[in-house]
Amino acid sequence: LPICAFRRLQEEIDKLKRCMQDIRLSDPRDDKKRIEDTKGGLLKDSYRWMLENPNFQRWRDDQQSRLLWIKGDPGKGKTMLFCGIVNELKESMGSTTLLTYFFCQATDSRINHATAILRGLLYLLADQQPSLVSHIQKKYDQAGKTLFEDANAWVALSEIFTNVLQDPSLSTTYLIIDALDECVADLPKLLGFIAKKSSVSSHVKWIVSS
Repeated sequence: LPICAFRRLQEEIDKLKRCMQDIRLSDPRDDKKRIEDTKGGLLKDSYRWMLENPNFQRWRDDQQSRLLWIKGDPGKGKTMLFCGIVNELKESMGSTTLLTYFFCQATDSRINHATAILRGLLYLLADQQPSLVSHIQKKYDQAGKTLFEDANAWVALSEIFTNVLQDPSLSTTYLIIDALDECVADLPKLLGFIAKKSSVSSHVKWIVSS
């Protein structure tokens, strides 16, 4: 490559890295590992029953079934169940399938509000399929890190997320959000967004818990 072309390429790579660094409040993969460790590890018997559940199987196998909502009282093991579901989907999914997830915790200000949830989900999606970063970068190049943090962050992120879900290169995609009841800011906006987007595409499937 000529030096000027190489420089331009390097600049683009640097911009991409900055964009990914700035959208990341926390890595949901690390949160999942921390939660599992805190609770003493994940036991297969604590979640395997779910894989035989007819509602779960319908959600997984039927194109028309796009949203599964799991409800239960506090302390019933929903979060560990979700950790197990993530593991099982990872093991069984095809090479082009995407899996993104988020674990809400009311006591942690990084992961207890609606914009943090979209940031976490987008971060994992873009990390798995880097071409999706282009949807984030259009706005990021103009606004920088404030895009994810100012009063209009929800508006911007929900628009970006919508564009990602409509990307023609997107194949089967699983979106998993645990503990919606622990989302302490803008929960109604998030619920409206999930309800609307879960009916849009047959290859995008959501599981949520509360």
